Amino acid sequence: MTLLQIASLLIVLAGVFGAINYLFLKLPSAIGILVVALFASLMVIVTDALFPALTVEESIRAQVLELEFSEALLEGMLGLLLFAGALHVKLSDLRKAWLLILLMATMGIAVSTLIVGVAFSWITGMPMMIALIFGALISPTDPVAVLGVLRDADLPKSLETKIAGESLFNDGVGYVVFLVLVGLAFPSGDAHGAGLSGAVTLFVQEALGGAVLGIVLGWLTFRVMRLIDDYALEVLITLGLAFGGYELAVWLHVSAPIMAVCAGLLIGDIGAKHGMSEETRQYVDAFWKLVDEILNAVLFLMIGFEVFAVAFKTDFALAGLMAIVVSLVARLAAVSIPVLMLRPFQSFSTGVIPIMTWGGLKGGISVALALSLPENEWKPLILTATYIVVIFSIIVQGLTITRLADRIGRTPELPHD
Repeated sequence: MTLLQIASLLIVLAGVFGAINYLFLKLPSAIGILVVALFASLMVIVTDALFPALTVEESIRAQVLELEFSEALLEGMLGLLLFAGALHVKLSDLRKAWLLILLMATMGIAVSTLIVGVAFSWITGMPMMIALIFGALISPTDPVAVLGVLRDADLPKSLETKIAGESLFNDGVGYVVFLVLVGLAFPSGDAHGAGLSGAVTLFVQEALGGAVLGIVLGWLTFRVMRLIDDYALEVLITLGLAFGGYELAVWLHVSAPIMAVCAGLLIGDIGAKHGMSEETRQYVDAFWKLVDEILNAVLFLMIGFEVFAVAFKTDFALAGLMAIVVSLVARLAAVSIPVLMLRPFQSFSTGVIPIMTWGGLKGGISVALALSLPENEWKPLILTATYIVVIFSIIVQGLTITRLADRIGRTPELPHD
């Protein structure tokens, strides 16, 4: 299939499955499309098991693998999704909880990666370094999943903003940690080099380089937009920033996700206030919301179809179920430790820890990172466990986060004076 045929098929199926969800299931849009796609995939697998001569599963599996989900997300869709997500998170809201977000995006990721790595190594017998890689790819909350689900979760606006902001930053940091660990574990198969000094250099280059590039490109774009009063052209400029900036970051070997987040935050706040007319703001906001909705639908559809790429052996499935518990415990630690550290200096409502723990959804980025691993004997197990954790996170946690907020009174706030 050509690229245009694949894109056309995905958009058609996303529309069809979205309509099925809207008319019958009535779940939040992103989750509903995922559920329908997953159900359709499982029905194909069951049908093929009952009638092996059809070889339908084999044919579809070949097409799914041809999609190259990892490359499509990490080098294509992710830049637009992160930029769109950051565009609607205001810096003024992030400033109120910047220290907590910083700790959760750094210390929280490190703690979670260590907990998951140690536990998964003990559960499966996997070498510690490989298990830490699994910890790094499963620890970050996925901003795409978080924003896609929280949009329909009716949480308090302030809490939603902080959860989304934290997910935007810990995603970028987690991606860099993943690259560092892959470079250490597979030195011959990774171009980033090996050794502790190489890992530190890579981390600094990727994380700081991505942030600096995002701020510089965002600022230059803002200065240009101040000279223009043409909403169509300004929408096009923001699209160029998202596409071009992401590819430039990849070419410069700095963190493209962090670049997209920093550029999106700057344009969405400073750029919107001082570089756009009211008409332009409305068009830019509407355009990126539409891009976000369409790409989210396609992404969740692809996650549902990725079941064909997963090896569901009994021991793999059991390890995946245990990984759900481990990842939730690690997420609880990643949230609790920063909150407890800051409690002597800031006041917190009692609902912050449970809501941020349960609302820390995993998503397509974790699956894409698992698929991007160099071929090795542990990759099928990591991919299966990752997929099980992601499906549980999106469907179970995503559908129950609103109930959790209701149970604790819908009053939780992050740090306040």
